[in-house]
Amino acid sequence: MYAHMNSLLNNRDLAPTNLSLRENICLYFEGFIHKEEFRLEQFSKNNCEVCLEYETTVSLIQNDLKETLGAMVVQAHESNLVGIYDPTKEPALVYYRHGIPILYHGNIIEDQIVEFFNNNKEPAVKELSDENFEHLTQASSGATTGDWFIFFYSADCVLCQRLYAIWESVGGKLRQKLNIARMNRLETGISTARRLGILGSPEFIFIRQGKVYRYRAKTYRPEDFIKFAELGYLESPSEMVPEPPSVISSLFFDRLQNVVNADNVFLLVAFGLSTFVILIYLAKHISKRLSRETIETNDKIK
Repeated sequence: MYAHMNSLLNNRDLAPTNLSLRENICLYFEGFIHKEEFRLEQFSKNNCEVCLEYETTVSLIQNDLKETLGAMVVQAHESNLVGIYDPTKEPALVYYRHGIPILYHGNIIEDQIVEFFNNNKEPAVKELSDENFEHLTQASSGATTGDWFIFFYSADCVLCQRLYAIWESVGGKLRQKLNIARMNRLETGISTARRLGILGSPEFIFIRQGKVYRYRAKTYRPEDFIKFAELGYLESPSEMVPEPPSVISSLFFDRLQNVVNADNVFLLVAFGLSTFVILIYLAKHISKRLSRETIETNDKIK
């Protein structure tokens, strides 16, 4: 059959002793996942008929999976790790490619499982940033690079971490139809997130032909995202993609965000005062210019 996580329960030298045995196993296994180049993990639990169906099917194609994917096949029974990769819990079939997980989405049919993972040996989700967003998406110019479905996440969002494998699954299903991407809204994608009105994590938007459609449902199954990307977006109100911010505007807001994130009262006060001084200077400069133009106009009239 295939390796079983319960065998690890007898090894008490896996990790620090101040943690529970199950926590130690989870830490050990998670580290092992990232060391393995390719690994297929089946999560199951007690009293679960569908789990048994998955187990039987995977056991029948274990050799095919090893030959096709070059992946070790492992079963994790009642594992706490399943919550990291699939919020809906067991049964779940997860394929790790250099540590990047993708959740299987489809029928429990041997050929379909092998085909799905074989088609997704490489990650399907693109990583966007402020630097490459407009170049890759062409969002404000008509999206000549195709449609884009984008997942905005942040490092402090636990749910976002649990959605990574699911989002890869969406990318795996739709990679021939459109672009699936993700973006860190508080770090490398902060300007773009502000431009598109992204206020929280996770948030999802669909960009098509210069328009933005927001995924507002609170269901995060692969089929829900796929349905929205294929036709469901038409039931949502659309917005025009905002124009990219000017360089001055971008620099100002980026600096402001950095100051706010610094959580330093002195910096906030200093930034506020400097901004106030600049505004006063600009106001005086504009006032003088208007006054000069008014005088020149009056002289011409005379």
